[in-house]
Amino acid sequence: MPTTSRRLLGEFLGTLLLLAVVIGSGVMAERLAQGNVALALLCNTVATVFGLFVLIEVFGPVSGAHFNPAVSLVMAWRRELPVALLLAYIVAQLAGAACGAWLVHAMFEMPILQWSSKLRAGGGQWLAEAVATAGLLLVILRASPQRVSALVACYIGAAYFFTASTSFANPAAAFGRMFSDSFAGIAPQSAPAFVLAQLVGAAVGVLLHACLGKAAASPIPSSSSQA
Repeated sequence: MPTTSRRLLGEFLGTLLLLAVVIGSGVMAERLAQGNVALALLCNTVATVFGLFVLIEVFGPVSGAHFNPAVSLVMAWRRELPVALLLAYIVAQLAGAACGAWLVHAMFEMPILQWSSKLRAGGGQWLAEAVATAGLLLVILRASPQRVSALVACYIGAAYFFTASTSFANPAAAFGRMFSDSFAGIAPQSAPAFVLAQLVGAAVGVLLHACLGKAAASPIPSSSSQA
């Protein structure tokens, strides 16, 4: 069993790299797509799918690869994560998300400290975040340990296109994206409603899992999150 410090380091690094993938690929895609938003979103999605799969595989044995406060809350409620570690996990995830945004800015020679001006609001987007997060938790709770990495990555990739919000599905992602005025950013005033919708969605996902009955095997050793 990894030590507490290694588990927290795993969550910090995993969330940092996840946000670097999401934001960095958004910056690169926007620069290369020359105004073609559909192409930029497609490139952003492909990079996120591959990156998320790899990160879950790498950090799953260390920390569980949550990278997502909503996932950690559910795992603590299920006693799959010690309740005493919940706050530390969330702090590590939020810190990693912010550092991921700043790392991207440094790599692309952008101003390190900035706020997003990209407003994301409205009932449709809030509903989309609830749907995206509910689906994410349902996949995590019902997937087998051998398939959870691929299924989570594929689900998030699909949700980038079938949800109106492009599927953040992760309070840490919403937090980190506030610090980047780029393709993947979200304005600070838009983030609280996204986070609330995500938490509601996580609860719905747990309820749906309970309604469907016990899954074939617990996926918790390699559970995860998004972007």
